[in-house]
Amino acid sequence: MPEDATVTAADIARLAGVGRAAVSNWRRRHPDFPRPVGGTVASPTFSLAEITAWLRTQGKLNEVPLEEDVWQRLRGMAADEAHLGVVVGEAGDQLRGTRPMTVEGLRELAEAWGAQEAFEFLVGRHLEVHARRGETTPPEIAALMAGLLDPGTGAVLDPACGTGALLREAQSAQSGQSAQSARSVRWLLGQEQDPGLAHIARTRLEFAGDQGVEIRMGDSLRDDAFSGNTADAVLCDPPFHHRHWGHEELTADPRWEYGLPPRMEPELAWVQHALAHLHPGGLAVVLMPPAAAGRRSGRRIRAQLLRRGALRAVVALSDSYHLWLLRHPGTTASPNGVLMVEGADAEGVTRLWSDFQTKPDLDEPGLGRVVPVIDLLDDEVDLTPGRHLATAGGPQTAERYLQTRDRLAALVNGLGKLIPGVEPQPEPRELPVTSLAELARIGALSLLQGPTGREPDAAGSGRPLLTTEDVIEGRRPSGRVVEAGRVAEAGQAGTGEPWIITRSGDVVVTAAARHFAARVVEQDGALLGPHLWLVRVDASVLDPHYLAGILRSTANVRSASGATTGSRVDPRRAQVPRPPLDEQRRLGVVFRRVQELEYALRGSVALGSEMAQLLADGVAQGHLLPEDH
Repeated sequence: MPEDATVTAADIARLAGVGRAAVSNWRRRHPDFPRPVGGTVASPTFSLAEITAWLRTQGKLNEVPLEEDVWQRLRGMAADEAHLGVVVGEAGDQLRGTRPMTVEGLRELAEAWGAQEAFEFLVGRHLEVHARRGETTPPEIAALMAGLLDPGTGAVLDPACGTGALLREAQSAQSGQSAQSARSVRWLLGQEQDPGLAHIARTRLEFAGDQGVEIRMGDSLRDDAFSGNTADAVLCDPPFHHRHWGHEELTADPRWEYGLPPRMEPELAWVQHALAHLHPGGLAVVLMPPAAAGRRSGRRIRAQLLRRGALRAVVALSDSYHLWLLRHPGTTASPNGVLMVEGADAEGVTRLWSDFQTKPDLDEPGLGRVVPVIDLLDDEVDLTPGRHLATAGGPQTAERYLQTRDRLAALVNGLGKLIPGVEPQPEPRELPVTSLAELARIGALSLLQGPTGREPDAAGSGRPLLTTEDVIEGRRPSGRVVEAGRVAEAGQAGTGEPWIITRSGDVVVTAAARHFAARVVEQDGALLGPHLWLVRVDASVLDPHYLAGILRSTANVRSASGATTGSRVDPRRAQVPRPPLDEQRRLGVVFRRVQELEYALRGSVALGSEMAQLLADGVAQGHLLPEDH
């Protein structure tokens, strides 16, 4: 381990397996806690050697995990944080075998996790370090953008590729298609201003597929490395917060076919850059700020994009993101309208875009419709989808209101059946009480903690993963892991933190203080997510539903969460009264019913909110009136 390696508070929390709040408490309460050696007052850095020594002295660390050791070695090799990306990229070359393995521990990490997964871990840590210097495309949006590519797309360009997230999704979108509609992506092209990110992007793409990869360095607007080259598709999440994009020196640039972008509208420069790099008929999918749809300074360019048939769709994803879908006009006839979408999920957006190709008058109230170009060419040329979908809904809103009302009424009527019947006892019974740790020691159950260094991938394809929120909300696994790597059974943890496969009957406990919850797994196959514990019981000794219920007792919440604010949840400290097995099973039925009641009450709140919104919309549209009108 390099002597001058440093760590942040977040790194310390990972080493000790605690939250950031616990590290802050240690700094305040322990006079011997190591002093910062760098960073800032708000984000100090500490000597890794001093921190590991202190943690061992306090009994909070037995051994530095292999992946943390490798990561800190790489940080120590970088001249500064700006150079860290280059070091990570070179580590990727070593993992791919294109240069000699020189980083101590890197070979062992590759053997434990797999070379590609090891590199993705290092990339993830690098992105955490530079979180304030640049944003990455949300994974679910990146997957959606790639999923909108045309079948038969051969070459994809990302002119602001960062670490290659969008181009990687283009690879995944290809592999996930049927033989008839597969996107035959053969070339992945990218440009990135940061040398370290460019190196990382190239290595990630070469790891993930067998397509041709060409990543060039430079500022795409000021120094277009692909000038004169075109592609079948462009995917782009431009750095539109950068206002110094080269307005003065690029006033006569031939890319501005639709008008000179205003100084404060860099996103319109990126849109035209994308169009300039498309074959005739090629598709560009550009992530845009919502304000770009309506700023007065950009209305002339928006009008030209409409008149020439370049802009084909605007999709409102959220208050922070819009998608613009554009085609190089080419020689084919342009549609007479633009698809406007708001309120649709990823699947809905993909379906609407596909239907639009053959239905020029598409209209799905409340989700999307084709707006005639002539209706958009007013004084404002405002392309905000909500403005053009506000009158949609009509009878469908009234119908949805009635459906929601009936669902809520049925749910409320059934709540009484879920209230469990229990009898008070005049005197509390004395039962043998055993801790989970002791039950594990005698073989009555197995305990295993979820991985601490892994995070779920974007929603979509991949192996289902149970998250903390899933346990708290009582819902199906919502996380996904595209590359699950090694897996293990309960009680068989090993080097590299393999994913744990859950089974029906397992008890899963959250490991986040102030959010303690326990539930019984109903189906096999999901992976155990970060910050979760798995308890696999011997059904001849313990009933899982009884155990999940008793773990929620106030005494166990307090004991498992520890004595200090922000400390880890450790269910091994929980105390379990042990009545006879047949009584456990009867109590298990009671606990299960009350949990169903809890989930039903949450569902009724959600339905009530939905019904209130539909009522307001229906009355505003004139489709709902009081029954005694």
